[in-house]
Amino acid sequence: MDVKILLADDHKNMRIGLRCLIEMHPGMQVVAEAENGLAAIKLNRKFRPDVIVMDILMPEVNGIEATRHIVEEFPGTKVVALSMHSDQQFVIGAIKAGVSAYLLKDSASEELVRAIRTVAANRLYLGLQVTGTIAEVCQKEEVPEGVNNFCRLIELTAAS
Repeated sequence: MDVKILLADDHKNMRIGLRCLIEMHPGMQVVAEAENGLAAIKLNRKFRPDVIVMDILMPEVNGIEATRHIVEEFPGTKVVALSMHSDQQFVIGAIKAGVSAYLLKDSASEELVRAIRTVAANRLYLGLQVTGTIAEVCQKEEVPEGVNNFCRLIELTAAS
């Protein structure tokens, strides 16, 4: 059975490229595209995708708020945050909102496919380029709620 995917990015060319990349891989099907967070929320209700590839900064409703809303309403939906931003505020904000993965847009295309497959299998994924950002947060005395699972992911990765 194919993994059903919703793409949410405010740049049409980015969505076209992501669709082409994703659909080259067997077992993945893009079922809808959203140009902002509000459209992502609505299309999620209509198409019930398994995975949403979500840009963080979009008009109307940003990707973090859209993720929070979607995950509250449909806890089984997995969100892969795909962003240009590796700043702690964006990464932690997205994780606290409920993303299952976070990676940067300049990651290798195979990493996005790996992230989608990983979250579809009900596991977390953290892009290599943001691992250091999360590791810094995990070393603090008080780790923000929701980040603990990603801290464990880093620990397990380091141990193997």
